[in-house]
Amino acid sequence: MTTNISEQPGTDPAGSEGQDVLRDLYSDWSRIMAATPDLSMRLFRSMFDEWHQPTVEPEGVMYREDTVGGVPGIWCLPQGADESKELLYTHGGGFAVGSASSHRKLAAHVAKALGVVSFVLDYRRAPEFQHPAQIEDGVAAFDALVASGRAPQDITTIGDSAGGNLAIAIALALKEQGKQGPGQVIAFSPWLDMENKGQTLVTNSDTDALITPELLEGMIAGVLGGTVDPKSPLANPLYADFAGFPRLYMTAGSVESLLDNATRVEERAKAAGVDVTLSIGEGQQHVYPFLAGRSALVDQEFEKLAAWYRK
Repeated sequence: MTTNISEQPGTDPAGSEGQDVLRDLYSDWSRIMAATPDLSMRLFRSMFDEWHQPTVEPEGVMYREDTVGGVPGIWCLPQGADESKELLYTHGGGFAVGSASSHRKLAAHVAKALGVVSFVLDYRRAPEFQHPAQIEDGVAAFDALVASGRAPQDITTIGDSAGGNLAIAIALALKEQGKQGPGQVIAFSPWLDMENKGQTLVTNSDTDALITPELLEGMIAGVLGGTVDPKSPLANPLYADFAGFPRLYMTAGSVESLLDNATRVEERAKAAGVDVTLSIGEGQQHVYPFLAGRSALVDQEFEKLAAWYRK
């Protein structure tokens, strides 16, 4: 079953204020990158570790650093959560930037809304480690959770942007290896198109405050290294076989340049018989759930996500 949910303008009392916080952060980053084309990777990563700033710190959540399956990360532990059910969260950042620290608040908000715990992976990043190192880390962490006694169906792979790609690809890799995969997959504004051909890269170029084809081209070069086929299904799930894939929930912003990554994978998964829900936030930027705690629209989104999760 496929459900499309489109938020209408005016439904979010905090929308314009909350939206400005995320858009302004993206605009600042874009100005810095334009003014500093030789920005070092260390400073690039430091800048993107500010990604948590639009997100309000969730109440009633503890954090614990840990290593799962040889992969470091941060546990997000909401009070009263069902610890037998877990979110395996892969952060966004073009496979090169972002971290468990930049995404722990977002992952904690989702875990709290669903009544479960979350582990945010600090997977190996490009360009030091190219595809499929990031997927290998996700599979290793998933296998370790199962080995510790968790049921595969009680684990959800989840991520945003490049991490949304990984959330999908980890499930595909587990299926390819003949293993039981996650019970469900959640992807916020997934970035999937390693060919950099999406139409909304053009049609939404004036409204997306962060994403440009040039930015994506550099990140594609970093993770694929010119040696991996951009049509490889585990690198680019738009070419994957979704037969037998878990049910899938995605969000995307209506004004973001990666919008059609979500709509295209929805079509492909739906054609394979997958239960897909796609929620498009009207007027919202890339990974708009980062506005958790300050946006009524995101509050509503998480309520829908929780209802879907418990279904």
